[in-house]
Parts: sequence; structure tokens; C-alpha cells
Amino acid sequence: MTRARRQGVPGAPMAREITVVPEMSGNWVPTWAAMPQAAEPENMPPSPFTRDDVVLADTTLRQTIRVSVGGERIRLRLSNAFGGAALPVTKVTVALPAGGRAGVSVIQPGTVRPVTFSGDAPVRIPAGAQAVSDPLDFEVAPLTDLTVTLYLADGQRSTSITSHPGSRTTSHLLAGDHVGAADLPGATPVDHWYVLGALEVWAGPPAAAVAVVGDSLSDGRGSTTNGNDRWPDRLADRLQSLRGTSDVAVINQAAGGNRVLDDGLGPNLLARLDRDVLAHSGVAWLVVFEGVNDIGTAEATEAAQKQVADDLIFAYDQIVTRAHARGIRVYGATLTPFGGNTPYDDARGHREAARQAVNQWIRTGGRFDAVIDFDRAARDPADPRRLLAAYDVGDHLHLSPAGYQALADAVPAGLFLREPLPPGFGFG
Repeated sequence: MTRARRQGVPGAPMAREITVVPEMSGNWVPTWAAMPQAAEPENMPPSPFTRDDVVLADTTLRQTIRVSVGGERIRLRLSNAFGGAALPVTKVTVALPAGGRAGVSVIQPGTVRPVTFSGDAPVRIPAGAQAVSDPLDFEVAPLTDLTVTLYLADGQRSTSITSHPGSRTTSHLLAGDHVGAADLPGATPVDHWYVLGALEVWAGPPAAAVAVVGDSLSDGRGSTTNGNDRWPDRLADRLQSLRGTSDVAVINQAAGGNRVLDDGLGPNLLARLDRDVLAHSGVAWLVVFEGVNDIGTAEATEAAQKQVADDLIFAYDQIVTRAHARGIRVYGATLTPFGGNTPYDDARGHREAARQAVNQWIRTGGRFDAVIDFDRAARDPADPRRLLAAYDVGDHLHLSPAGYQALADAVPAGLFLREPLPPGFGFG
């Protein structure tokens, strides 16, 4: 083992000492992520944690996240992507939740570890930026939940903050500093994530991640709160169960209401692709399952729907080009039915025609490295414009946990075997 010290600038504080282990080959792989979004008024922390000019002042925020692949070392990414002011975080800890359960406020005694940033506990994240923690020796097993607890002494001096409203996981807010407390009695529960961007593990060279970009169908509307049964969760379960793909992480970079072409709930996919996919280390595959909101919010005329179908095809082509330039294989997922949904389904079928045109291009255009046929997996064979009743959560657009399981089962695990990129990959 060798020791190395970062070179400091004369007069600056002493740089922290780091340890370099020559045999420690590997790479940082994101094992969990959530697409950063601006918190809308209805998704802000409730009073008294949101006041006129400050949010989360003197507040402990405890959240649970589920890892896909495991590792012995982790590091955390905190996001201030949509903050209207700098985000001063006073303390951060990680721990294992009681019973290994998602959404609980209780942690296992003796598992609490402090998280530091450049050797310090406090970190100040400028508006629009993120902060990556120091590596931490903390073993997490695959498919387990991890508790992240933050304390903000001063809070964020803005009511524009970064969140992920569709967490499908319960977080807990309590006044005062309780980052090391075994429980948070009297805490306020909220089903949103705040500030968390990603968790990474140091993994061996074969390990890599698949990033999923999408809307509420991937974000998990209709899934079970604290149940971790969105389709990307179920895909992670499958990949972990197979020897050839047990080192493949799955990160869910979807958000309800998101669109490919225009901003909706969060920036459009073309605008956020760099931040949410290409900037993450260790991503080898990208699944694109998005476009229903673009079709459903465009005017229900033949001309408007032809235009949105053409624009989606252009956008998919752009996504492939940009991802290929980073050596990432891109898989296109066909759009699932929405027949009978109000307001997306229209009497004349113009939006259904656009969906069919887009799906035909995904299947036969030859631009994606592979096709995942979610339409075939979820539709009713007797009425292909509609979801199979057993998979319909009730609004004829979103899926039930059984439906999300069907989507996960439709993804060929062989797509995530590590193989050399073909000659000329990324040229066009």
C-alpha cells in the first residue's frame, strides 16, 4: 500500500491525505439515482419546514433509497440543480434502516457513519451545482435499502429547491439536529425525496449501469409506496438473480409528467440527457421509454399529431447519436397504450395513430441498438389500443405492480452482457 498527499497551494489549508491501493482496480458506478426536479408548491416540505424566505432551516431530513448493485465503498451525490440559492448542508450520515425496510424513520443502531466532502462535514453547494462526497468504507449489499440523513442548520434561503416528488418512498422531517438518532419520534412524513442526486459504489471493472429515461410509467405511478416495485426495480431484481448480469446497476432517471420535446414536469429529455445520463460514470446502456406525454399533450388533430410523431423520431435519433459518442448502447422501448384515458385518448384516434407511427419506427427504423417491446407486453390482445385489464391501474394509462412486473419481464437480460462495441460504433 502506498500513501499519497494532494499538493496544496501555498497558504491554503492542508489537503487531506488519501490512500492509493495499486491493486484496487475498478470504477465508480451509480447504483441509485433520481432525476432532479424543481419542487412545485404542492411538493414543498410542509410548514413549518417551508417559510417565506427559507426552507428546511434547523431541520433533519431522513430518506431511504434502494441500491441495485452492492459494494464495499460508496459515495453520495447531493444536488442543488434547481436551487434558487446556495445549499448549505451541515451534516450528512448514512446508515442501514431498521428491518432493511424502505420509508422508515428508524435505523439500525451502530450502523451510522458520517459523510464528508473534501474532508469536511459541512458542504455549501452553489445554485445549479452538485457535490460529490468523499469515498466512504460502507458495505451495501445488492437490492438493499440505505438511509441517508441530512441536517441543515441554516436551511436554504430560497423557496426554489431541488427534489424528486415521485419518490414512491416516505421521507421524514424533524426540527433540530438528529442525524445520529436511532429514531425520529414525532417526525413529519412526506412522500418525496429532496436534495439527493445519486449513490455510487466502487465496483470491479465488469460492473456498469443501465440508465432508464422516461416519464411516470418508469417513475412508478401506480406502484406501491415503499414497495420498490416500479419496472426498473423489478428489472434490477431480475438482473441480480442471473449470474451474467449480477454486476449491472439500474438507475431510474424518469419523472412523472416529463416529455421528450418540451419542458413539462422537469426539463425535456433532450435538455437533461447530459446531466441525467451522459455525465454519470459507468453507464453502458440507456433505455429510452418516453413520448406518451408529448403525444398526449399535443393537439388532437392529424397535422399536430403527425408533427409530434416526426419530432419524436428526430429526438430519438439525436439521443442515439449523443449516447453513442460516449460509447453507450441505446435501447428503444415502444410506447404503451392509452386507449380510454382521459384526456389523452381522442375520439378520432389521431393520438393513437401517432403512437403507432412512433412504435413502427422504433421497431423497424434500425436506429436503436435493440428494441424492447413494452407495447406488446402491456396491451390487451383483444383490443390493442388498450392496456390489458390486469395491468391497468384504473386510468387506462398507468400500470399496476403486476403491469410493471410484465414490463420488466419483457426486457431481455442478454442486452446487458458486456460485449465489445462493434467497429464504427458512434460514427453516425
